[in-house]
Amino acid sequence: MAKALVTGASSGIGAAIARELHRRGHHVVLTARRADLLADLAAELGERSSVVPADLSRPEDRAALPSQVEALGLEIGILVNNAGLSTMGPQHTADAGAELNVIEVDVAAVVDLCVRFTPGMVARRRGSVLNVASVGAFGPLPGQAVYGAAKAFVLSYTHAIRAELRDTGVTASVLCPGPVHTGFGERAGFSDAEAEALLPAPLWVEPDEVARQAVDGMEAGRAVIIPGRFNRAAAALYHLAPRRLMVPLLARSHPGLKG
Repeated sequence: MAKALVTGASSGIGAAIARELHRRGHHVVLTARRADLLADLAAELGERSSVVPADLSRPEDRAALPSQVEALGLEIGILVNNAGLSTMGPQHTADAGAELNVIEVDVAAVVDLCVRFTPGMVARRRGSVLNVASVGAFGPLPGQAVYGAAKAFVLSYTHAIRAELRDTGVTASVLCPGPVHTGFGERAGFSDAEAEALLPAPLWVEPDEVARQAVDGMEAGRAVIIPGRFNRAAAALYHLAPRRLMVPLLARSHPGLKG
């Protein structure tokens, strides 16, 4: 079975994808900043798991990952770029360092790790890349402007490298989940209660189900994976609806722009 590197594996969707890949027989290499949480997950999984702590906002940590994985005697056949974070609020009150940190983790790390790990997959003529974006990738996201733009980049980038990887034996897929109970919103600055008031209950999908659909879609070689039929409909609406109507509506309703 292929060896999988999962970034942002310490919690949320990343941990759920790591569990799902492990359940299907893959060795999973877990990476994130929190070594203690990674160790807990590795202990839960038992054999066929390894821990490589890294702060993906740091280019030097990203650059060290291939040699660290090689030192474990492993070749990565599945790359899951899941690590991500968001800021919240209007751009004109934002902290520049925090905004650029989002770009480092949500954009630069995705490109960096794809460039570092796909050549080996192509040489072996087998492998899979799963990049994690969001339904927010399908249009501007006032209140989380940098996050929405970063995820739009991931969506576009994955489509492009997918075409470039054609006939190499390597696939590239992008996961675009809607709202998921992971604590991600609270870290960005708004509670699950605020998010649930804004986003209807049918849009919410649990992390384990997101992970199952993500790995199913990756194994099937699908280009875009959107867990939940309501999220698929919402993504289509968001993508196709006139920006002059949708963007002001989102700006009026986003909790980060209240008050």
